[in-house]
Amino acid sequence: MDTLEIYKALANETRLNIMAWLKEPEKHFPPQGLHLPDGSKWTGGVCVGSIQDKAGISQSTVSHYLDMLQRAGLLTSERIGKWTYYRRNEECIQKLADFIKNEL
Repeated sequence: MDTLEIYKALANETRLNIMAWLKEPEKHFPPQGLHLPDGSKWTGGVCVGSIQDKAGISQSTVSHYLDMLQRAGLLTSERIGKWTYYRRNEECIQKLADFIKNEL
């Protein structure tokens, strides 16, 4: 876990909002999965377009933000056809919480 990369990724209000929205995606986004094939095990993800709509920013900016959060380990993604779905990496978030609790 690279805590400096995580802190950089979270040092922006919109990226923080994205992480908060993805904590409870059913509360913040319309139903997802219209493009998921039957039997797909990918659940809890939100497509880039829905995140872009909620954030009210350009597609290129939201893609950059999502890439930053993913490189920091905070998000995972799955590409299904031409759609990419993102969800939180709860394991990384828990490690960060433990680090803050025990080290800071």
